[in-house]
Amino acid sequence: MHTVDQENVSATLTVAVPAAKVFAVLADPTTHSAIDGTGWVQESVDRAPLTEVGQIFRMHMYHANHPNGDYQVANQVQLLDPPRAIGWRTGTEKDDGHLEFGGWIWRYDLAPLGPSEAEVTLTYDWSAVPQSIREYIQFPPFGPEHLTNSLQHLAELVAGK
Repeated sequence: MHTVDQENVSATLTVAVPAAKVFAVLADPTTHSAIDGTGWVQESVDRAPLTEVGQIFRMHMYHANHPNGDYQVANQVQLLDPPRAIGWRTGTEKDDGHLEFGGWIWRYDLAPLGPSEAEVTLTYDWSAVPQSIREYIQFPPFGPEHLTNSLQHLAELVAGK
């Protein structure tokens, strides 16, 4: 199931895996390409596990509509509450190392439903995106089924670990 609000979209899926195991996969940037499943997210540049708020992890990306096709994003961890929640904002790193963020956030909330089951909610929130960016990027930049598919990839990945 998924819901679309004015400024965010979310999807929820129950997985037959403990929340801590799901969190460990989400906190590993090297798994994000497989979770995404669209081909937009390529491999991670920074391979260290996500362990603190403010941590930056960069990802190689590809999108046919992007001016460069291949590009890189810099994500900054905004929320880290193992094993209940993890979230990051996405931006770009300028040549001088300065980071600029677009105003959108990816967030996963995990609710244990017992020792071997968890409910996972993925939320994409664009409420902080300035008008200047909204003029050339449509939000959300994907259909609502994307989040559901992503959660299904996550479930398959975690089940196989």
